[in-house]
Formats: sequence, C-alpha cells, structure tokens
Amino acid sequence: MSGGAAAPVFLGVDVGTGSARAGLFDDKGKLLGSASSPIQIWKEKDCIEQSSTDIWHAVCAAVKSACSLTNVAPEAVVGLGFAATCSLVAVDADSSPVSVSWSGDTRRNIIVWMDHRAVNQAERINACNSPVLQYCGGGVSPEMQAPKKLQIAFHDVLCCGDFFCRATGDDTRSLCTTVCKWTYLGHAHMEQWRESDSRDMEACGWDNVFWEEIGLGDLVKGNSAKIGEYSFE
Repeated sequence: MSGGAAAPVFLGVDVGTGSARAGLFDDKGKLLGSASSPIQIWKEKDCIEQSSTDIWHAVCAAVKSACSLTNVAPEAVVGLGFAATCSLVAVDADSSPVSVSWSGDTRRNIIVWMDHRAVNQAERINACNSPVLQYCGGGVSPEMQAPKKLQIAFHDVLCCGDFFCRATGDDTRSLCTTVCKWTYLGHAHMEQWRESDSRDMEACGWDNVFWEEIGLGDLVKGNSAKIGEYSFE
C-alpha cells in the first residue's frame, strides 16, 4: 500500500484443531491474503491434548506470514477477531500452563473439544436433571466444558476462544462460548436484570444452584469471577 495514509485492514484469525489461519480483509470484506501454521496435537485413546503455548506461536506465525504476503504493515490493522475451537485451556493463577495430561507433560494444558475423558462426569451432571439442561438439548455431552472442568476441578480454565484475550488484554468472555459450551443462560441479556430470591430461569445468567449441584459451586463465588462476571452494559 502506498500514497497517503494506509487503507484500513481487518484481521481475522481462525484457530482450528489442526492449524491456525489468519486472513486480512479490506473495509469491503475482500480477502487480501491469508496464511496458516500447523498446531501440534497429542492423541491417546479418548484423551486428546494440545498446548496453548504452541497454539499462540502458530497464531503469531500465521499473522506474520499473512502480513508479509500482502505487504500490510501492522499499524494498518484497525480491527481483529478470533474464532477458535471450544477446547478447555488449563492455567494457574498467573495464567501459566498447567498440565492436563496423565503424562504430566507441562506443555499439554489443553483438553481438545473432541476429547471424551469426561464421559462419567457428563453422566453425573445429567443425572441431576437440572432445569438448566433444557437449554442445551436436555443434557451435556463430554465435549462441553462443565464435565471437562469437573474432571480437572483443581485447575483454573478458559475456553480456547477466550484464551486469546491476551491479544488485547481485554478478558471479556464470549457470550457465544459461555452459552454454547458453559450453560450460561444468555437470554438474560435480552431483558433487564431483576433481583429475585427465586430460581427464575428466565432471568439468570449463570445458575448458581446448577454449579453447586454438580460440585463446582466454587466457580460462581465472587459474582462468578472465575468463569465470567455478570455485565449488562
């Protein structure tokens, strides 16, 4: 790009199971160019794991390659968006990787979306017959985050999509992620929040009783700070 101020460019990053892809677009939505970088994966029967460090490096490599191929300067990028698998990322209080692998390999801190180690935990959650389950097809699957979290209850976790808050420093969680995989009742955002002592399934976002019933009540303490505080702004 030459002659005066650079035209605005938008960056889209798609983190799939096997690779990270980056695409650059103009303000009309035209694809200017793209690049990809592979992601390592470990498979052992029902256990499928990845590394958040490896994924971040793959994202950075794909973005740099896309910018190089299109001759787009970083300062020309005025907006960015991420899409990622709904895998579970385990971190400590300092956001450093914590192993989820039986091997103890500290690189392997992601339970991939298609991992099925949490079958028993999913069955246990579904046995509660919580009214929350009516909003996720009548029951959770081992690929959702509540059973995965229950299986590794001693770690702090993020969804892979939310992990990319490190790109901006803004840790606001994705409503799509929390509704689809975490049982957040997103229809609460469609009406004004109202105080109630009853368990109003049409009003609540996180249903505290559900998390307490399945043994993860700690996640909703402190206004659900560990999994996403309420905000209706």
